[in-house]
Amino acid sequence: MDYMELQFPDDARDVNVRRGRNISEVERWASMAAGAGMVLYGLGRRRASGWLMAGLGGLLVRRGMTGHCETYQALGISTAGTSQDTRQALGGSAGVIVEESVTINRPVADLYRFWRNLENLPRFMSHLESVERITDTLSRWRAKGPAGTSVEWNAEIINEVPDQVIGWRSIEGSDVVSAGSVNFEPSGAGTRVRVRLQYSPPGGKVGDAVARMMGSDAATQIRHDLTRFKDLLETNQQV
Repeated sequence: MDYMELQFPDDARDVNVRRGRNISEVERWASMAAGAGMVLYGLGRRRASGWLMAGLGGLLVRRGMTGHCETYQALGISTAGTSQDTRQALGGSAGVIVEESVTINRPVADLYRFWRNLENLPRFMSHLESVERITDTLSRWRAKGPAGTSVEWNAEIINEVPDQVIGWRSIEGSDVVSAGSVNFEPSGAGTRVRVRLQYSPPGGKVGDAVARMMGSDAATQIRHDLTRFKDLLETNQQV
């Protein structure tokens, strides 16, 4: 029995060949890790909600093993391979959209300058390990992945108006497919910081729905990050 047979049962390989793989390697492992955790958690609860979670976990495990997502297939999306384009992956109704905001008692220019130095972002974004500047508009990101792993991708700034907005997207070929913007708007004596993110989550929209149930979805994470951003900038006037 060779390596591929050890990793994927016959029925999984058959589905993969027949339908075609349409999720990236990162999504595959994230789906399997999240699905396994949900199965164990759901079975331990021994209630109707637990059985439902276990069932959803089983679907995520299968999604990871086959490398195929039915939702992606219906929408004509694929994050597999190296030719994935962010606009194609997130166009129309694809992906998950998150919007969060916070008002900070600091001038617009201070907040914009701090955020624009992207290497500052891991100081308040808990999931980020590092952001490395490559050029003025291109950067390398490293974040915490599933099951103790790390995920890396390149992103580019595609829209920028000083003291107003920074817009970015992951570049073609990234395993992490995302695009977003942060807007800085005067609000009384302070600044309203508004973040809009659109991304393709591991496990698809089913995985995102489960993450919301468990309080680990992107909206919750960004809300907490913005609270840390507010605390950092308001308590340290030298930043």
